[in-house]
Amino acid sequence: MARGRLRIYLGAAPGVGKTYAMLSEAHRRVERGTDCVVAFVEHHNRPRTEVMLHGLEQVPRRELAYRGSVFTEMDVDAVLARRPQVALVDELPHTNIPGSRNTKRWQDVEELLAAGIDVVSTVNIQHLESLGDVVESITGVRQRETVPDEVVRRADQIELVDMSPPALRRRMAHGNIYKPDKVDAALANYFRPGNLTALRELALLWVADRVDEYLTAYRREHQVSAIWGSRERIVVGLTGGPEGRTLIRRAVRLAEKGAGGEVLAVYIARSDGLTSASPKELAVQRTLVEDLGGTFHHVIGDDISSAILEFARGVNATQIVLGASRRRAWQYLFGPGVSAIVARESGPDLDVHIVTHDEVAKGRGLPVARGALLGRSRTVGGWFTGVAGPALLTLLLTHTDVDLGLTNDMLLFLTLTVAAALLGGLLPALASAAVGSMLLNWYFTPPVHHVTIADPKNILALVIFVMVGVAVASVVDLAARRTHQAARLRSESEILSFLAGSVLRGETSLEALLERVRETFGMESVALLERESEVAPWTCAGSVGPRAAVRRPEDADVDMPVGDHMALALSGRVLPASDRRVLAAFAAQAVVVLDRRRLQSEADQAKALAEGNRIRTALLAAVSHDLRTPLAGIKASVTSLRSDDVEWSQEDRAELLAAIEEGADRLDHLVGNLLDMSRLQTGTVTALIRETDLDEVVPLALGGVPDPEETVLLDIPEDLPMVSVDKGLLERSVANVVENAVKYSPAGKPVLVSASAIADRVEVRVVDRGPGVPDGAKDRIFAPFQRYGDAPRGAGVGLGLAVARGFAEAMGGTLTAEDTPGGGLTMVLTLKAAPGRPAVPGGIPGAVVP
Repeated sequence: MARGRLRIYLGAAPGVGKTYAMLSEAHRRVERGTDCVVAFVEHHNRPRTEVMLHGLEQVPRRELAYRGSVFTEMDVDAVLARRPQVALVDELPHTNIPGSRNTKRWQDVEELLAAGIDVVSTVNIQHLESLGDVVESITGVRQRETVPDEVVRRADQIELVDMSPPALRRRMAHGNIYKPDKVDAALANYFRPGNLTALRELALLWVADRVDEYLTAYRREHQVSAIWGSRERIVVGLTGGPEGRTLIRRAVRLAEKGAGGEVLAVYIARSDGLTSASPKELAVQRTLVEDLGGTFHHVIGDDISSAILEFARGVNATQIVLGASRRRAWQYLFGPGVSAIVARESGPDLDVHIVTHDEVAKGRGLPVARGALLGRSRTVGGWFTGVAGPALLTLLLTHTDVDLGLTNDMLLFLTLTVAAALLGGLLPALASAAVGSMLLNWYFTPPVHHVTIADPKNILALVIFVMVGVAVASVVDLAARRTHQAARLRSESEILSFLAGSVLRGETSLEALLERVRETFGMESVALLERESEVAPWTCAGSVGPRAAVRRPEDADVDMPVGDHMALALSGRVLPASDRRVLAAFAAQAVVVLDRRRLQSEADQAKALAEGNRIRTALLAAVSHDLRTPLAGIKASVTSLRSDDVEWSQEDRAELLAAIEEGADRLDHLVGNLLDMSRLQTGTVTALIRETDLDEVVPLALGGVPDPEETVLLDIPEDLPMVSVDKGLLERSVANVVENAVKYSPAGKPVLVSASAIADRVEVRVVDRGPGVPDGAKDRIFAPFQRYGDAPRGAGVGLGLAVARGFAEAMGGTLTAEDTPGGGLTMVLTLKAAPGRPAVPGGIPGAVVP
């Protein structure tokens, strides 16, 4: 029996239209005469989806009792008995109710496929097993119902049902996905624009990889060797040299010019294992290409050019990036080079980029970093080879019967001289030449055992021997000196580059700079000294190191004056004159850092003074008007009550007393906010964190709201986790936010206060239907003494939201403003869930979990 075919509609999020598309496909198949039934489709009370079920045969579901409730699942036996051509099975990752035939619905689908029934199903990208961690990091929600990637990858057809995030949010706001009471929470949590954009990108990339697998399989089955440029895929050929980093970055820039570009770095190693590549450099390049989003490949091949081309065609690459040859001019006698061969044989379907770099024409060998000197061990080895080597060679030649002749004897001694030069430099080579010439004269030049030389040709040979030894030693010594100079200049350039970079980056840490000076020059301590005048004592502006900082530049081992009143003092050793140029650059930078730090400190002080002046000015304005207004009302009411000229009725007296009480309450509220703001400005607010239930605090915060039963709707679930907060600060924060929302909310539209748990946090949302606030003003409304828009005078001094945010941050939470779908403003108070208390599983709103 042939296995059935599986077609999957893949979406990025609920509501994009997967089930609708599946039902539309079912109607098309029924119209063509296909026997198609609905095995299980969940319309979630969406009217348009429910209408699409009309006209389709539905297999009755199986009812199962679980924990006192009755649930329905797909009846696999009934579907198998009905044996249709096509079965519609919605929500492939669904977990069946305990007692079902299989644990997961995709296992039910496997049974239908094995029975030869074609299946059309749906799945969201967040339900794929391999993407669980990624989705949780994006949305904060861990998906409990997942399906193995392999099940979806084995599908015969995968169709992406796509929708832009704004369009999906509009569909949500219109009530086409969830019930109206779930819309606000869904839009503010799971269906945020950033979440939807990231999930959409995941879906697109996953489908693109699946399409690429189809294309690779088709090319392999049909033996297609030509490159199909369906997407930019760039291969970077690496040699293990330092130019590889330049090539990788260049390839990444090329890939970024086109959407979906991919970079594959490949290193071709010879099969015999002989290579000049630096393992450390290859590791660095592997890390670099992976950090930039590419992949690294290690391939074996004796013919590097053919291996690169074969690899590029095997991965369907469109471009190859190679470095310009490091060969010297004479080395081209042995062949044109890898880059030229690849460019010549790439054909019309592969573009080859040859990138220049700093290592061009410097030779094939990798540059070897050498120390400033030859080193103690090499020097000792050179002296031993130059002095003891000729003596041992003489002993060997004089105690053997083999007569090599004077020419060969001189060549052996010359070999020792060259070896001494390579190891120890000039002086050991000169000593070897001198010792060798004397031994040759005494033991091997006729007449032997005499200082004289009978044959003039032997005299010339000895002179040439000495000259060659001296020449080789001079060349080696010169190379060592040049290497030392190059290393020194390179080190100086790196240091100066660091200093220039620190200036551009605006780094202001004087201690870090002084520590860099101490490490660079190997000092015990470094101090920056300054004085106000020529006769004033020196003071220490900054120091590092275990030793106590010197008090005067004269007491230091090295001092570098900077101007007339500053100096850099170093203790530990005396530096050579060649180091003072770099030290002067460090000293100048240290002064710049010190000046910048002082200017920053003065700017901060000036900013604090300006802020204090602004607050004092605003406070005087508040006292002059907003505080005097309730006082004036109280004064007028009291004066009226005390007046003997008017006989007040009981109703009038009650009204005047109510005015006095209202004015006193307003005055108490204003003074309380002023005191709270003062505590926040001085940093004296200390939160006493305790585990608290929201349903105990939020109702208390509504005490100052007029007619809370009519103006505020509460939606605080009882199963919310406890939060780690200061109960008093939370109450004041919520009270200020709710009072602000009630103030701006129109009559007849109550403010909604709801709460929900997401991952390890709890969000309290205060939703009003007022005029709202533009995006540019959402941060300004939290500043002290700010009243947005046309708020009436006397409505407050503009401290409520500032105090609320300050208290929220003091408890480790946040308070932000968002637009309310359909108009208005939503305040989101985010709090930490209590540790050790399991949070409510944060799923998609409206989802039913057994």
